[in-house]
Amino acid sequence: MASPITHAVMAATIAAGMHIPKQAVRYWVLAVFCAEFPDIDVVGFWLNIPYEHWLGHRGITHSIIFAVVFSWGVTHWLVQWTDAEYSRVWLLLFLSTISHTVLDAMTDGGLGVALFAPLNTTRYFFPIHPVRVTPLEPSRAVGPAGMAALLSEVIWVWIPCLVFLAGQRLAGKRVRRSLD
Repeated sequence: MASPITHAVMAATIAAGMHIPKQAVRYWVLAVFCAEFPDIDVVGFWLNIPYEHWLGHRGITHSIIFAVVFSWGVTHWLVQWTDAEYSRVWLLLFLSTISHTVLDAMTDGGLGVALFAPLNTTRYFFPIHPVRVTPLEPSRAVGPAGMAALLSEVIWVWIPCLVFLAGQRLAGKRVRRSLD
């Protein structure tokens, strides 16, 4: 799995890319929450659910169907308390949730992600998986294996996110200048 901080970086990049105002903290927080939530399935290890089971780690909570339904539920809950545009909030939360699956499919460890669960429980990786898997054990996550994983995330996720945001910012300035 990718590290929690990298899942948060992806959610923040998505929110910034969608021009969610920095003052709209609740949307940023919920985007990060949705990006992190699929790993709730690690409780399966303590419940003796086999890793390869569709309820196991990287199972149903890493599927497209889960991302659609979960982001709909969070959006439905949120818009009751705000005047937010439903479709825009749902898109933010869906992209944040599914980004977790995308990142995990890029890692070099585990069994892959059950992208189409519960309809098909086959596990998938992307053809290339440059991101080193972050160890689940806290003692290993802060050791050399965890640091190597974090470095690969910086190279393959954080830097591309920064390049995307810088490019978007430059393009936005050009558009604003051309409209003046």
